[in-house]
Amino acid sequence: MTPEEKLVTTLEEGLAEVPLLDIHTHLDAAHMAARGLHDILLYHMVISDLVSAGCPSRARLSEEPDDEEARTRLSEAIPYLPYIQNTSIFWGVRIILRDLYGWNSPITADNWQQLDALIRSRAADPAWPRHILQRAGIRRTGTELWRRRDERYDDVLQYALEWAFFTRAQWGVNDIPLYELERAWNQPGPGAPLPVTLGEARPPLARTLRTLDDVRAAISHYVANIPYGQVLSTAQHISTAINYRAVSDEEMAAALSRRDQATPAERDVYASFILEAFLSELERHGDEIVYQFSFGAEPLPFETGSQLRAETVFEVAAIVARHPQLRFQVFLASAHANQALCTLARELPNLSLAGYWWHNFFPGVMRQVMGERLDMLATNKQVGFFSDAYCVDWAYAKTVLVRRQLAEVLAQKVAQRQYTVDEALAIARQILFESPQSLLGMRPQ
Repeated sequence: MTPEEKLVTTLEEGLAEVPLLDIHTHLDAAHMAARGLHDILLYHMVISDLVSAGCPSRARLSEEPDDEEARTRLSEAIPYLPYIQNTSIFWGVRIILRDLYGWNSPITADNWQQLDALIRSRAADPAWPRHILQRAGIRRTGTELWRRRDERYDDVLQYALEWAFFTRAQWGVNDIPLYELERAWNQPGPGAPLPVTLGEARPPLARTLRTLDDVRAAISHYVANIPYGQVLSTAQHISTAINYRAVSDEEMAAALSRRDQATPAERDVYASFILEAFLSELERHGDEIVYQFSFGAEPLPFETGSQLRAETVFEVAAIVARHPQLRFQVFLASAHANQALCTLARELPNLSLAGYWWHNFFPGVMRQVMGERLDMLATNKQVGFFSDAYCVDWAYAKTVLVRRQLAEVLAQKVAQRQYTVDEALAIARQILFESPQSLLGMRPQ
């Protein structure tokens, strides 16, 4: 082993002892661990790998897939596995199967049902999810409020509000900011959000937004029904497809009158007006909640692609600067914008950066993002990890991947005498464990 390899190993071993707080997931208290092989092999990021290899089914699995759906999709996917062995996402699959289930064989048409039965048998053990979290070193994790269910996992979960996404574009749907808001207006309290791939499949609503007074009433309803004290943050998305600017009452009223013929120009008016009104009301609760937003992933018919206009970065800077009493935190999916966002976070006291989201969750990109942020940002302005996982199995795999990449980045900085080994591990603890507490108010067990 070379001195460089020894240093990486030393740091990786040290990082294994550093506890993590996973600030953003979609873990569900009804099924925390993988319910079967489908929850591991058909995680949406693996589906994208499979699609790229030619697998015909492009849609995500249902939230509650029945046995037939799971079996059909798995049988369809198996022939394409040999073509995605090279990807880092499939590396995550191997980590899960090897470390958690002791499975080291290739998955084939002849053995996948045996593996599926093994995973299902572990899922039946109520202690299994906590065992995985403990093995991952995850001391607390954040998920969507509606996934709280019967509160049985409140000892390991904290919550974020994902209800309506006022500034998330949808493929070919130009009045989507209005529909998101009025859908929430029709609900007595927070519910599950719409999918990112909604399309035109949306149910009619009893109340629709027709006037400025309706819009303001709907925003007030939304802000009043946020369960402050139960959620740490509201998770949103800011689409780069939208041009953000000041919109007058008169311009919004005129755009509302054109809703049936809405173009992207009307969509931008709706989104800009609603966002500013929403943030102005939410800022009154700035000491109670963080405005988290994802950035740089835009909808395609079945998933998203990485896209971010340079202009959007400074449009967001203006938004953040207009609301100094509200804390903002970014999940970035576009590597080329990381340096620009670091410069903003250096100058805007109420803006912080977190993790490696969707199209950034690949080793080469993660190392670039980690290195730039460590060089440019104070540790209490950045969070070093979130898994975005839908089951604890994937949260575990992503901790392994992130610790490995962080060890590589820290080793370079130790080698150039920027940090000592002890300083590197202390810095890692700050971004992985301490910053989630100071920036979000997470409470470790």
